[in-house]
Parts: sequence; C-alpha cells; structure tokens
Amino acid sequence: MGQLAEDPVLRVYDWAQPSVSFGYFHTLEDAKAAFPSSEDSPVDYIRRWTGGGIVDHRIDLTYTLVIPKQCELANQRGARSYRLIHQVLKNVLDALGQDTEQRDEDAGAGSVCFENPVAYDLADRYGVKIAGAGQRRTRNGLLHQGSVITGLIPDSLGREFARQLADEWAPWESSESFDDQVAHLATERYATAAWLNNS
Repeated sequence: MGQLAEDPVLRVYDWAQPSVSFGYFHTLEDAKAAFPSSEDSPVDYIRRWTGGGIVDHRIDLTYTLVIPKQCELANQRGARSYRLIHQVLKNVLDALGQDTEQRDEDAGAGSVCFENPVAYDLADRYGVKIAGAGQRRTRNGLLHQGSVITGLIPDSLGREFARQLADEWAPWESSESFDDQVAHLATERYATAAWLNNS
C-alpha cells in the first residue's frame, strides 16, 4: 500500500497453486490448523495485508480493489465501504445469473471466512455465504480484498464488476519494469518467513 495509482484498480484472479490466505491479525498456525497441508494435498500459505478470516482459495475467485485516498469510497467508514462494494458485487452476480442476498447481521465470530458470514457478506438462496472480504486503510487509500465462490471465470466477473463500479473503465496491462518491481517485492518481503510469521 505504499504507492497507488491515481485511479482505482480492480484485479480479479484465480490461483496457480492450491493456496490459503490468512488475515493480517491471524497467524500461520491458525491457517495450518484450519486447512492443513499434506504430502497428498499440499497447500501454500499467504499472509494478507487486510484483516478478515482464513480463506481457502482452492474454491474461489479472488479480487483486489485498490482505491486511492482522493476517491470518495476510500474515505467512507469501514462498514459503509464494505456494504457499498458488496452491494455492487451482488448486482454483478445477479446480472451474471447467480441469485444472491446481502446479509444484514453477523452470524458470530470465527476464523474461517466462509463458515461465519458477517454483515454485508453475500449468501446464496440457501443462506450459504458465497462472498466475503477484508479491508485495510492507510494514509494512501483503501485496500479491499475479496473472495467469491462462483462458477464464473475471472474475465467475465472482472468486466462486469468494473462496468458497475465505474462510469468509465479500461483494461490495464503491466509493463516489464512493473513486473520486475513486483517480483522483487514479493521475493524480498512477502515470500519471507518474517512476513509469513509476522515476526
């Protein structure tokens, strides 16, 4: 969250390897206890910048929304920005043929994201949670990372999400220098034992 573009950025993606992420305030031990890795079923563990629970990315699509501080949404209180983003996501999923409802209350505390819906999460018609997220604010803006259990592919979800989030949007392609910076940052910080173990 050190440097942000002038415009909001949305990225929708799936995972190249079986992965589990855990919120900034959870521990690696929490994640391993919730979703163990084994020789037959190995899992990579990733610590996120945002809060929120432990997420099994073997069953979801993931999205990241980076909103610079000059945007109105970045200056909303946490509950309001969470509700507004999930209201748009609900509209997106409904438009793409998945009926959803937005929760209006917490189901209780818990560390595993999809076991315990909180207010403004999305559920299917049976009341099962299908979308949740974590947020983090800094002086630079808002980082919102979400997870959606869906049969959709990243491109279709991403295009519709972008269309409903903004009056105007355009695809973004990284440059070679940007990719090099990302690879360096990942290696030097986010792939380290110190980051993973919050030490």
